[in-house]
Amino acid sequence: MDFVPEKKLGFGLMRLPLTDRNDETKIDIEQTKKMVDVFMEKGFTYFDTAWMYHGFQSEDAARIALVERYPRESFTLATKLHCEFFNTLEEREQVFQEQLRKTGAGYFDYYLVHGVDEGLYKKYEKLDCFNFVIEKKKQGLVRHVGFSFHDTPELLEQVLTKYPGMEFVQLQINYLDWESDTVQARKCYEVAEKYGKKVIVMEPVKGGTLANVPPQVEELFRNADPSYSVSSWAIRFAASLPSVMVVLSGMSSMEQIIDNTSYMEDFVPLTEEEKQICAQAAAIINGQIAIPCTGCSYCTGGCPQNIAIPEYFAMYNEDMREDLEEKGWTFTISKYQNMTGHFGAADDCIECGQCESVCPQHLPIIDNLKIVAAHFGRPAH
Repeated sequence: MDFVPEKKLGFGLMRLPLTDRNDETKIDIEQTKKMVDVFMEKGFTYFDTAWMYHGFQSEDAARIALVERYPRESFTLATKLHCEFFNTLEEREQVFQEQLRKTGAGYFDYYLVHGVDEGLYKKYEKLDCFNFVIEKKKQGLVRHVGFSFHDTPELLEQVLTKYPGMEFVQLQINYLDWESDTVQARKCYEVAEKYGKKVIVMEPVKGGTLANVPPQVEELFRNADPSYSVSSWAIRFAASLPSVMVVLSGMSSMEQIIDNTSYMEDFVPLTEEEKQICAQAAAIINGQIAIPCTGCSYCTGGCPQNIAIPEYFAMYNEDMREDLEEKGWTFTISKYQNMTGHFGAADDCIECGQCESVCPQHLPIIDNLKIVAAHFGRPAH
């Protein structure tokens, strides 16, 4: 099959239906099979899994629901190498071989170094993981190599410069994060474009946040075109970017499969007017923020603990817009942990009051830092 799938929608196998909603390992395999069948019948072929999804059961589900039921060349399968689950070169190889066994795929169409950020990048470098996946491609066990990324455009440029053999980048892109100072989706996308890399989009609906929007946003979309679901605006926004080759959606029900495939089967990019509607939606959602910090940074210059106050408030606001109960993990949790390696943590505050004395918004910064500290917890390092 070609490098770029014919259709831009990918089936993310990370939020599959369950037989026990309190146990993520209890995947409803029979329902998953039906969803896979409808997805394939409508001409979609891209499936995405990973080592740790669904309590390490997602790759097995891919084998049972997909690999054992369809000709190998009729679909493309992506999985990922995550260095938090190995510490030596030998263990790295063992994980890869176990992934081949669990999926029964014989080879992977797309294989990714998983979740690259400032902290994990150091370990990926130490264990030579980028060259490892490139070697697997040379061996014919992987057809295309890339990496998923959660950090700054500067780090992304560093990785792409050092490893030109990476063929694609998986980025968190949605209309809410497009201009976000934390995620920097647009800037990361532009770096990928600069290096001529195709982009796979993760979190187009931001963990369900953009499927459950404020009433004003729902009305905005309905007035523009009542035939489109709320979540479709988010997926279509990401799919409309020229360098995007596939948009992943972690689908957990047949209703989601039917809805997503209905408008992606014969996908038409957003018009300029529709892009503006998405921008309006983002502005409304961003207006409903937990801590109304403007990021002026007046508070940080004299902080004796060197706490990155505006950055932490921005991360907290990002998380407050997400369905944390449904998602469990967010990009900002790792981002916060990484930043506390360079700055004081939120709970390092000694309540001197310097920050509040200079804040032009007159925010209760000390109390807000306590809220942030309680949310993110004490850093591991």
